[in-house]
Amino acid sequence: MKIGFIGLGIMGESMCANIVKKHNDTVYCSDHKQSKIDELSALGAVGCKTNTEVAKNADVIISMVPTSDDVRNLYDELMPYIDETKICIDMGTIDPSVSVEVANKVKAKGAQFADCPVVKSKPAAIDGTLGILVGCDEELFPVIKPILSYMGSTIIYMGGNGKGLAMKICQNTLLGQIQNGVNETLLLAKKMGISTENYAAAVECGGAKCFYVELQHEKLENEDWTTAFSLENMNKDLGICLRLSEEQNFKMPGVEYVKTIYDKGMENGLGKEDFRATYKIVRGDYD
Repeated sequence: MKIGFIGLGIMGESMCANIVKKHNDTVYCSDHKQSKIDELSALGAVGCKTNTEVAKNADVIISMVPTSDDVRNLYDELMPYIDETKICIDMGTIDPSVSVEVANKVKAKGAQFADCPVVKSKPAAIDGTLGILVGCDEELFPVIKPILSYMGSTIIYMGGNGKGLAMKICQNTLLGQIQNGVNETLLLAKKMGISTENYAAAVECGGAKCFYVELQHEKLENEDWTTAFSLENMNKDLGICLRLSEEQNFKMPGVEYVKTIYDKGMENGLGKEDFRATYKIVRGDYD
């Protein structure tokens, strides 16, 4: 079974690398940056000049591109090469409604489609320990699970098309709200003379124990904004959440507030920094 991978960004390059290392058949890849293709080719992938070249050659087409429009445009480009012999797996985080729209077009050609967004960030992509949330026809899940296992250690079937993405948006939205709570309480603790190290130790031993604090407190203290997951991508996901809440006629005032912080980060040029850079917004650096 030949695999194609389209989109070698921060996450995609490492995800594709793990497939190349673990799969015992050909892996094709493409990206808009030739340097990324060259890096994967050095590992053993077959670099392609176009996305359609990937689609022509691969039995399983995996895409990892940033936005809903990117996914729409990509699959419109690939559609002439999609037939009943193909399985398509999109692993980006986009609007569930757009993913379902694309899934219906793909399935109308006789092919199969799954939305498989990932959780965790760059280190897990490198280690092959991502969490992967799957939305597809139930009978497709056991077929694609071995492929997803090249990239992730926890793979959860969430339901039909769009359900993997719906859960990913809930996951990231919860993370954004946790992050804001950490930003506010950490900054208050520091104003009261409590060190970041003691704050983290105290959180660790109580009911507020939090993976975000464990993972990020040293980077917050060192003001390290090196990007593993960008502020602009989290801002995008919060926007998707608010559209979902509107569709479901369900108010989420906490999310609405956190979104204003991310919007302010975007307005002040922080979009390419890591999403923890919202700390600077809460601290008042841009008032």
